[in-house]
Amino acid sequence: MPAKDIYHNAVRFALIKDGWSILAENYSLEYGGDRLYVDIAAEKSIAAEKNGQKILVEVKSFLGRSFFNDLENAVGQYIIYRDILEETASNFNLYLAISRGTYKSNFQRQLAQIVINRNQVNLLIFDAENEVSEQWIE
Repeated sequence: MPAKDIYHNAVRFALIKDGWSILAENYSLEYGGDRLYVDIAAEKSIAAEKNGQKILVEVKSFLGRSFFNDLENAVGQYIIYRDILEETASNFNLYLAISRGTYKSNFQRQLAQIVINRNQVNLLIFDAENEVSEQWIE
């Protein structure tokens, strides 16, 4: 199993506070004999729907020496997960969870914006200190 990101628990608690039920941590994605793990799988019941809404959340701290190296790795991982979900006709929506500080300081850069937009990366912005979600960007 992969190691948990330092913000893993903050995101998990934020999701719970928002009414999500945690289905699994280190949710296994399998394709062609390969297995990868997404940090959190969650579900929110919606009264009008039987199954509700399901999400997978990959948590990233972006604390490496180079923001753009971290971004390359995070977006690459996100794309691989998204491709597996599409190939397997999964009913999960995928999100990349990042802290408010990282979003405000680094994701406003033009290069980061173009990478996120062109690769259609869904973002969950969270407040790590208060363990709450602040913004969902699709």
